[in-house]
Amino acid sequence: MISTAIRLARVGSRSELAAAALMGLGYPCVMIAALIPNLWFFAAAAAVTYLADWYLHQKGSYLVNRLNKVRAGLPIRFLLRQLLLVLLLAREGLAETTLFYAAVAGFLIFYGLQAPQGALATLIRLRRTMPVVTRNVDLNAVRIPDAPPNALLRRSGEKMLHLDIPAMAGVMIAAGTGTYGIGYAGVAVTLALGILYTAVLVPYLRRNRRVPGAAAVLKGVETWLREYQPTVVLYFSGSDDSAYQVNMWLETMEQIDGRPLIIMRERGLVKKLATTAVPVICVPGGMHLMNLDLSSVRVALYPANVGKNIHILRVPTMKHVFIGHGDSDKLASVNPFSKVYDEVWTAGRAGRDRYALADVGVRDEDIVEVGRPQLAPITSWAGTPKNPIPTVLYAPTWEGWDDNPGNTSLLLAGENIVRRLLEAEKPVRVIYKPHPFTGIRNKKALAVHERITAMVRAAAAERAVDPRWAPEAAATQSDQAEAKAELARIQARLVELSKPGRSGGDESEESRVSLADPERQAEIKRLRAEWNDAYWRSCGWWEHRVVTGSEPKLYDCFNEADGMVSDISSVVSDFIASGKPYAVTDSGQLGEEEFKRQNTAVRAAVILSNSAEELSELLDAVADRSGDKLVDARRELKRYLLGPEEPSSIELFNAAVRRLSAKAEARNAGVEQRIGGQLIGELDPESETPDAESQESTPVAR
Repeated sequence: MISTAIRLARVGSRSELAAAALMGLGYPCVMIAALIPNLWFFAAAAAVTYLADWYLHQKGSYLVNRLNKVRAGLPIRFLLRQLLLVLLLAREGLAETTLFYAAVAGFLIFYGLQAPQGALATLIRLRRTMPVVTRNVDLNAVRIPDAPPNALLRRSGEKMLHLDIPAMAGVMIAAGTGTYGIGYAGVAVTLALGILYTAVLVPYLRRNRRVPGAAAVLKGVETWLREYQPTVVLYFSGSDDSAYQVNMWLETMEQIDGRPLIIMRERGLVKKLATTAVPVICVPGGMHLMNLDLSSVRVALYPANVGKNIHILRVPTMKHVFIGHGDSDKLASVNPFSKVYDEVWTAGRAGRDRYALADVGVRDEDIVEVGRPQLAPITSWAGTPKNPIPTVLYAPTWEGWDDNPGNTSLLLAGENIVRRLLEAEKPVRVIYKPHPFTGIRNKKALAVHERITAMVRAAAAERAVDPRWAPEAAATQSDQAEAKAELARIQARLVELSKPGRSGGDESEESRVSLADPERQAEIKRLRAEWNDAYWRSCGWWEHRVVTGSEPKLYDCFNEADGMVSDISSVVSDFIASGKPYAVTDSGQLGEEEFKRQNTAVRAAVILSNSAEELSELLDAVADRSGDKLVDARRELKRYLLGPEEPSSIELFNAAVRRLSAKAEARNAGVEQRIGGQLIGELDPESETPDAESQESTPVAR
């Protein structure tokens, strides 16, 4: 029942639900207290609304955002509380006193102060916003000043509103005690603080505190581009939840032959970008992007098919390649949009065959097999469980944009899978790692995810007090405590290293100071490896786990697991690199033969029905290699899906980059020879308009 209420209220936890309930009850109680009147009841109810409001804002609650949409935003709620205090004074018979007039006048003046304070804060943010956001790009020549202290601008409107507390408290105390001076003092403190908060913002409007104009910033970026001369670009645009699609390519870009550059389109995604030494330029404006000088770029790589790709696909001097963000049998892997690229790079032969079967216009000669460089961190199977009991990873994909039952096992089979794993005759450890998009479209999927999470955590709690595991728990207690302390230390250091500038710097200041430091990058990489090791040591090898968020990474879970259950997605193709047993659920009930015919990646899998009764075959395979009937099939399928082990994927990838770069050079040289000294860009009608001479010589239809 509570989980249903949480889902309906669109809050993230029981504490948020409680705060929402208190706020919902608090305001009617404040009104009732004002009408009765009862001063102390009013004070208690008002305090509850203050605290509940503050907590929900701290949590970034969805409910707070919805209240803004229905004209019940934070300013209205504060004004309502102030008006009810005025009503309370009137009901207490104080309407003809100077305290009443002081309260009314004070609240009106304070409300008037919010306009200039809000305008100043907004203007400062606008003048601190650059047309680009960068990482590892030297913009010192642009002279970007330090940002205002974070405390001044972060949630400044909310902070300004809370300055009414001295006035509210002072007036209530004065009404209760008859000492009007306390009320006058409270109102004066509120007004003084409001004026002071507004005044301290004014100096940040001075010219030397502003970010230079768009023209100066773009000129600085152009200067850097001319000096750096990038040759390979990873271009990415996507939603706030899609950062993983670009993050998976960062290590590959760091190892690429040439001078790599990452171009992004959404400001919010830059904050979610993992640490990298590759230069990053985020250009939200399409016109700004199209005006950048990318003439040195020879190869552009695209991890996603999105509409904004057109802003760089139009550049003829580079070759355009779709590399995707995974390798699977989903329809997204054979999107007809892919035919706009010069080439499509797939991991192995399977990707080539998918396009041939789909017949969406991608020619076979435009497909290049380059392996999957991202899979290098995945360790190969040793043939036996790494711990005394096997670990099985359940990593379902999300529900997709339609209601096809084959999209995910979560809806029809998820609870059966987890229940059978948790109740297996021979005990196993379960790691549940759902797709980050789970539940964003289908609330039933979110509800199932929450139930599975509860199941795994309840089973973990039962196992923690089960006498069978007491000796192991006692033996590893000190090591786990040490690992947890190490986790905290590493996390604190990573947070410190992840801040490119001083604490409180905004994105403009970070663009100025976020230059790649090789020593810092090396330390971050080392600490991330240590964090992953400490994470798994911090819990027992018998303890069930729910893993959400970006850490531990999916591949780290692969390395910890002895087998996996998943769906038709790139997760399966990637897991095949480990050589470990796996199972895939036929949620669409196609039947094993048809399911394998339609989906290449499941040809060496244990096929599960929605009841998951076939799980015993997977559990036998992970427990004992002699029970694994599909080991040879997995080895053959691995080569078909992911390409040969030699040469390595990064070698194949770099060879493809070099070959295509040479092809772009030859093309550009040929075009330049054909058109003489004219710039290629001059042929683009979107960039040029006819000059006067050409207009005079061209007949005009009348």
